Amino acid sequence: MTSSQQKIPVSVLIPAKNEESNLPACLESVSRADEIFVVDSQSSDRSVEIVENFGAKVVQFHFNGSWPKKKNWSLDNLPFRNEWVLIVDCDERITPELWEEIAQSIQNPEYQGYYLNRKVFFLGKWIRYGGKYPDWNLRLFKHKQGRYENLNTEDVPNTGDNEVHEHVVLQGKVGYLKEDMLHIDFRDIYHWLARHNRYSNWEARVYYNLLNDAEDKGSIGANLFGDSVQRKRFLKKIWVRLPFKPALRFILFYFIRLGFLDGKPGYIYARLLSQYEYQIGVKLYELTEFGGQLNVTSTPPQPVSQSMTKAAN
Repeated sequence: MTSSQQKIPVSVLIPAKNEESNLPACLESVSRADEIFVVDSQSSDRSVEIVENFGAKVVQFHFNGSWPKKKNWSLDNLPFRNEWVLIVDCDERITPELWEEIAQSIQNPEYQGYYLNRKVFFLGKWIRYGGKYPDWNLRLFKHKQGRYENLNTEDVPNTGDNEVHEHVVLQGKVGYLKEDMLHIDFRDIYHWLARHNRYSNWEARVYYNLLNDAEDKGSIGANLFGDSVQRKRFLKKIWVRLPFKPALRFILFYFIRLGFLDGKPGYIYARLLSQYEYQIGVKLYELTEFGGQLNVTSTPPQPVSQSMTKAAN
């Protein structure tokens, strides 16, 4: 067996729901792993069939509507046979070069986890500018020593059952891998918009918590002089208080961070991010007006009957 065929002692965790378009390429890209778990949320498409035909393990996750979400539940409950876990979304790919680096890196006892850098592709083009690269994510770590943070967003409706923007809190030292992970979604813009509509519910609650100093103590703190995630948190606490955020987000992405160098896809991406920021703002307004609740149901005004309308005339 050649080195490119040898299994690497890593357990891969793939959260999924209705991902038949992305799963074949994702599963093929992680075939070097010694063990693959796909944690599914009752998919109605061919996702489970694809996973079973590939020979990976399928586990069904039933969300209780609060906590934990899918990744933390998986880290708590799956019978991993390897010390190291690699978390890969269905629209992500692990390249052969990255696998070789992973194989070497997990032999280093100095670190308990590693950040992976993502290349985000949009409309068939790598979005290299606009602040989208580098895009560091802590995805490879000793599974007993890492869990996703709680940002006090459990009560937010319609955000899905999976951690998306939360970060891993790791007990131990972390390193950074050089080779990139690829983010390539084979689905269309409709799915991007639907996904970010859900995300904006979550983001509005995070903004609300930041404005009201209601972050959970188990989350990664804000620190201008900390790591990249802590610096982002520090800047976000300033960002949520700024006016005209949709326009600012477009200017920041497209002009200041040179998003225009990515051509038409870069322009479209910048416009969509501006729209996304507007959605967050509208939902934040709703939270503020209704005491921290989204989708408030109130008693609608009673319609005026036709006979009463005629009598009034």
